[in-house]
This record gives sequence, structure tokens and C-alpha cells, in this order.
Amino acid sequence: MRLLSRWWEARPAAAKDREFALVFTILSFTSPLSRIGAQFGDLPVHGASVASVLLTVGQTLPLTVRTRWPAACLAVAGTSFAVHQSLGCPPTFGSLGLYIALYSVGAHQECLRRTVPLAATGGYLLFCVVLLALGSPDGVADFLLFYAVLAAMWGVGAVIRRQRGQEAARRQLSAQVAIAAERSRMARELHDVVTHHVTAMVVQAGAAQYLTESPDRLNDALAAIGGTGRRALTELRFLLGVLEATGDAEPRERTLMPGRVTDLVEQTRAGGQPVELIEEGHQPHAAIGSRLAAYRVVQESLTNAVKYAPGHQTLVRISHTPDWTEVEVTTAGATDAAQMSAALHDGGRHMSGGRGLAGLRERVETLGGEFAAGFRPEGGFRVHARIPTGGAA
Repeated sequence: MRLLSRWWEARPAAAKDREFALVFTILSFTSPLSRIGAQFGDLPVHGASVASVLLTVGQTLPLTVRTRWPAACLAVAGTSFAVHQSLGCPPTFGSLGLYIALYSVGAHQECLRRTVPLAATGGYLLFCVVLLALGSPDGVADFLLFYAVLAAMWGVGAVIRRQRGQEAARRQLSAQVAIAAERSRMARELHDVVTHHVTAMVVQAGAAQYLTESPDRLNDALAAIGGTGRRALTELRFLLGVLEATGDAEPRERTLMPGRVTDLVEQTRAGGQPVELIEEGHQPHAAIGSRLAAYRVVQESLTNAVKYAPGHQTLVRISHTPDWTEVEVTTAGATDAAQMSAALHDGGRHMSGGRGLAGLRERVETLGGEFAAGFRPEGGFRVHARIPTGGAA
């Protein structure tokens, strides 16, 4: 049944309308359904004839265009129904086509949404006048009751149309929110990559200009700059691959770690910043989101250490447990408080300014973790993050 339902839902609307109209037409001439149908006006009923057959078909086959041209469908089905009843043709299951046509107008009519119901009401009034002229014994209450039933069918279609529109609007809004969130995430990733590597290259290049008299050390400095540039290109290619999202690879294959924390530490040391790495515990099978968040915390913290506390000892401590990964980066000595204060507000409890620390806080808290950054009482700066190992990517 599920496969059949999926197959039916996947078919084009025009094909479904044709198939529905064909089945409905067959049922209208199949016993015992052929004698069941709406009868209005209480006029004398005559026997079946060619006219009654053609008028029955006129109430069923127009349903082939009920979603594409619902107004035309209603016009043909409604006229056929009116003539069928006025001639006193025998009841037919095909008379239900009028109700389906009215529902289709309410659910699928795109333009002239007010004009079509008004025109249908005018046609109904003319139909009532014809019935009275032919001697129908029905009174005003009967005509109003039948009109209410027909209007209810149109109303059901209008309600379905409104719900369908609201659902489409919700899906569009959800898509826009998802796109905005993805853009923000990619902007944070790009900031982390560019800021860290460019800062390291600037520092390394600045130090290289004082090594012209020492060729060996100059070569090492230039090699470090080249290595930093290659790592930056690798991470940028990684981000471009995610942005392309061609679908050729599985998401797990596209979502790769951009590097290792030890690489960050070595790269920062090569730029002249004294950095010590302490890693405690064993690396659990953490989700890619948690591992990437820990990597970005270290990356941004080392970038800030190079920018605002050059030459001061920096300690990176990472502790692994089955449920959490704790990252702490502290910089000893006096930092450039004036510049660091531009990235912090209210003692570090609220972030402002650039994306770096604010982006880290948002990233960690999105995964259900904790983040704190601020000046230490004894001097220096501290960044601390507690990240659950099960954080989503």
C-alpha cells in the first residue's frame, strides 16, 4: 500500500485527473452505482436515453481538467447537471461530478477566484427559475438548502487551498532559515580559515625580513610560510567542496576535518609564538561537529594569541572523556587589552565585534556545550569550551 501510495503521489496531476475521470465515468454506468446520484427539482423522471447518457458523460469527463482549468470543468459539468435534471433524466452516479467540480474550483482556481463563484451562483439562480417554470414543487427552502450544500463543497476546497498555501509558506520560510543558518556557518568557517592562516603568514613574513643574514633560518621561515599557505588552500578547497554540494559524494565524505590540533600548534610555533600542548585522555569516537568545534576553538585562540599577545607563552590543554571534550587555551602575561576589549563586552559575558569569539560561542552552544572567554585576574587571557562528544555536525 505504501508503494502504491508513493507511486500515485509521484504521478503528474494531469495524469491523475485523466485516470480519475475515466474510472468515475465507468462507475457511473456500472450497477448498482449507476442508479445512485443527486436528484433535484422533483420533476417527473423519464427513462434512459441517448441524451441522458451524453449528459452523464458531460458531468464526468470534464473532471480530466479539474486542476488545470477548474472553472471550465465546473461550467461544463454544471450545465450538464442542470440540463440532466431539467429533462427529468434518471438519477446517475455521474451527478456527483458537480460536487467534485465545485471542490476543484475552491482548491485549484488561480485567477478570478471571486468571479467564478459569483458566475456559478448566477447560473444556479437561472437553473432554479427553469425548474419552477417546468413545474417543480420544491420551495425556496429546498433551493437554499441545495445551494448551501453546493457552497459547502466549494468551501471545503477553499479551506484545503488555504492550508496548502500555508504549508508551502512554512516550507519556504524553513528553507530560508536553513539557508541563512548555512551561510552564517560557512561565514564562520571562512573567517576561521582566513584569519588564522593569514595572521600566521603575516607574522612569519614579518619575522623573515630580519633573517636575511642567516640563510638557513630564512629558508626555514620561507618554508613555514609556504606550508601555512598550502594548509590555507587545503581548507579553502574543503569549504568550496561543501558549498558546491553537488551530491556526487555522501555528506560523510564531504564533511572532513580540515586538520589536526598538533598541526595548528606546530604552525604557530613556526611563527615564533611559544605554544605548549597538553592532551589528556583518549580521543573518543566523537561526532564530526564536536571535533570540528574543538579544532576551531584552538585555531581562533591561537590566532588571537599571535595577534594580541605576541611572544607570550600560550598553553593549549585538551581533555577527553567519553561524554565531553574540554578545551582550554590560556595566554600568559599582558595582552593588548585595548584591542581585545573590542572583541569582548561586559567582562566577556556578551560577545560583540568580529565573528571570531562570537562565532565560537554560537558554535559550541549550538552543540549543547559551554563557552567562556575573558581576561585572567593574574594577567593574560583564557578561552574555555566544554563540548559534548555527540554534538551534531
